[in-house]
Amino acid sequence: MELVFKAELMDEAAVRRAIVRISHEIIEKNKGTEDTVLVGIRRRGMPISSMIAENIEKIEGVRLPCGELDIKFYRDDISPEYRDPTVMPSKLPFDVFDKRVILVDDVMFTGRTARAAIEAIFAMGRPRCIQLAVLIDRGHRELPIRADYVGKNVPTSKSEVISVHVPEYDGELCVKLLSKK
Repeated sequence: MELVFKAELMDEAAVRRAIVRISHEIIEKNKGTEDTVLVGIRRRGMPISSMIAENIEKIEGVRLPCGELDIKFYRDDISPEYRDPTVMPSKLPFDVFDKRVILVDDVMFTGRTARAAIEAIFAMGRPRCIQLAVLIDRGHRELPIRADYVGKNVPTSKSEVISVHVPEYDGELCVKLLSKK
């Protein structure tokens, strides 16, 4: 399947503004940062969670602990050729017990990634609550899951793909819309 560029939805400045807004919303909703941790869903959720942590540190003067979560083992939508996924260890340098866990991902689509991440967090302990922050919500939910913090809602067709680019993996920070050819 070939993907064809359709449009740039967000340039670097727009992405940064959305992440700053998400950072402020996290502080406001939780009335500060006490007992709050950020967990980036591997891969592109990790750099986004780091950007949120940097913003919160600038705003509140507190650096939230950041971790990374590999959810491959918890997915329920793996194709037959990937039934034995290679799972990288999650890196959570903190205990999730009684913490506010903010899961961070790049794109929310069916809700299956979020469900898998929630299951993975509960396998590590009992948090006080779990919230979800996503840069893009593109719709097409298959599970009754919604994000608490959304950078941008982008209605898409199922033949379109949202591609979030981050410097760590792509050399640029932007969001592109692609279509399947």
